[in-house]
Amino acid sequence: MSALLNELRERGCDVEGALVRFLNKEDFYEKCYKKFLDDPAFSELERALAARDADTAFRHAHTLKGLAANMGLTPIYDLAVKIVEPLRAGMCGDDVTEGFRQIMKEMEIYRRIGTRSGI
Repeated sequence: MSALLNELRERGCDVEGALVRFLNKEDFYEKCYKKFLDDPAFSELERALAARDADTAFRHAHTLKGLAANMGLTPIYDLAVKIVEPLRAGMCGDDVTEGFRQIMKEMEIYRRIGTRSGI
């Protein structure tokens, strides 16, 4: 198993489940991982939260939640769940903004993992 997948597993990610969805092709997973790290939904969510636009923020948060689930990135998924439901209800307050900050802190870890793994 690749260094990337080993580090992700150590962080509590569902690597085995994700690989099934990626037809057990580690190289395909790694390409998608790289795209996930740069997904525009992160910056779009940040903009929507700054504008207190709960509807737009919900769409981007929901997208990130789904991507994280498909990639087996359980810690990111768990954080995304915490902001999706309030946004779905139209709430775009400080708790949601703090939840997004936590997601971005976690994403820095995943970017470093990608860099160490040559992604």
